[in-house]
Amino acid sequence: MAKVVSVTFGTCSKCGKPYYFAPPKFEVEKGDHVVVETQRGIEFATVVEPDLEVAEEAITPPLMPVIRIATERDEEAMRRANERRGEAMEACREKIRAHNLAMKLIDCEFAFDGSRVVFTFSAENRVDFRELVKDLASYFHMRIELRQVGARDETKILGGIAPCGRVVCCASCMPEFGKVSIKMAKNQGLSLNPGKISGLCGRLMCCLAYENEYYASVYKQMPKIGAEVDTPEGKGNVVTVNMLKLTVRVKIEKDGALVYRDFPLDDLKGPRGAEEEGEEAEPSEEPVLEEKLPAEEEKPSGSPAREERQNTNNDRRKQQFHGNKKGGQNGNRPQNGAKNEGASPKKNNGHNRHQGGNRPNKNAPKKPQ
Repeated sequence: MAKVVSVTFGTCSKCGKPYYFAPPKFEVEKGDHVVVETQRGIEFATVVEPDLEVAEEAITPPLMPVIRIATERDEEAMRRANERRGEAMEACREKIRAHNLAMKLIDCEFAFDGSRVVFTFSAENRVDFRELVKDLASYFHMRIELRQVGARDETKILGGIAPCGRVVCCASCMPEFGKVSIKMAKNQGLSLNPGKISGLCGRLMCCLAYENEYYASVYKQMPKIGAEVDTPEGKGNVVTVNMLKLTVRVKIEKDGALVYRDFPLDDLKGPRGAEEEGEEAEPSEEPVLEEKLPAEEEKPSGSPAREERQNTNNDRRKQQFHGNKKGGQNGNRPQNGAKNEGASPKKNNGHNRHQGGNRPNKNAPKKPQ
């Protein structure tokens, strides 16, 4: 085990990503502002864990040092840098409008040593901002960095109120984004409507993963909706299930009338497991965000299926051409100069932090209790 000091950069110590630095010879406490050395220069940071023990595999030597506890002069320099953010944001927006670039400016950050300024933006596609960088460099007279982020990182930086009424988790208590899948919503019996399970970023809500372990285990014990089960009052069909109370509502036919009863899960006999492991999930009727289907495999060039499709397309084009020529109507022929739009270049959704501290390794073994 190695002893390290965990720090975060920025104003939010709870939602910032932790970085590991070598423990200093002087004492530091949680919440202290310190000046650390990174690969990009001197930075201002906040101590999260002053004395933390982590596995050797979780760090990448050598660890960068903590130079000193921030002095009043350091605090004043950081305060002046934050005061310049508003002016810098407005100047950058004017430059973006002048160059007519399709990008949304989110945030800017001045380096502690005053050597550079980093602008964060979002855009649908990749943006050629080389001329913009030149204009900004002549305006600020320092090094300019432009960093493109995705929708989730944009919400983390800007913050906001989630559908639950609280501040979004990524901007309040979540240092890093976790994996969220549509199966988590199915396990919890939630509606697959994108408006119900999406956050402010338009992606699946991160809180779906909080209780997924419990719901996944209970979901396998529950019978399917509509399945026939044996109850103490006779056979019936499952109508709804309550995963918190572990009860099942069953529809039973008695004397020609339908009766609905709630039974504990242990009192029912019948097939269990709403979805067998390895079984493919049923497709939802409504579109769901973040559900990407794999691309279809291309047939070999000489395969009968491809030749059949080509012949069909050729026949359709011939029919349209003859129909237009005979009837004198405008068919579905492509206009002159029409082109197919190519695939948009891949967007960098990563949040490449410029600090040089060691990031904790998720796969590293945890400290024994």
